[in-house]
Amino acid sequence: MKNNLTQPAKLTSQKVKLRKAVRSDKKSILKLVKELAEFEKLTFLDDKAGSRLMKDAFSKDPPFRTLVAEADKKVIGYAFYFFTYSSFFAKKTLYLEDIYISEKYRNLGIGKKYFIELLKIARKNKCGRMEWVVLDWNENAIKFYEKLGANELKEWKTFRKIINYD
Repeated sequence: MKNNLTQPAKLTSQKVKLRKAVRSDKKSILKLVKELAEFEKLTFLDDKAGSRLMKDAFSKDPPFRTLVAEADKKVIGYAFYFFTYSSFFAKKTLYLEDIYISEKYRNLGIGKKYFIELLKIARKNKCGRMEWVVLDWNENAIKFYEKLGANELKEWKTFRKIINYD
């Protein structure tokens, strides 16, 4: 029996293209967002939220940007990012909301390729830093980020307030 997680034959990060998402990527992106939700043990957004996400992603002035990873004409990963501002740095920050690569395409250098590209985008936009969060149990991601030279901000805690419209 063949293992579904076997990496595609001879696929390397050089054969993976990172590009700006286009409307025809919508179904693939939503499929990957569902995969990420399963991986993170979260409930996937409902159809209405999925529609809003794609409407926002491809709006005239999108609140975030999307880079997809493509191999053999198939979307295998995505990154959502946007810009915030640091009052202390007095510069923009590239905030990485999501980065996800489908499981069978991991460990091929695609994550590193994403970070190289995101750093280029950050520099082009005169950012002073990049920031993101990672789940505390995701040891592989934490090790990967540390290898990239990123530092965990142990003195900071993330807070969230859900806004209800009932």
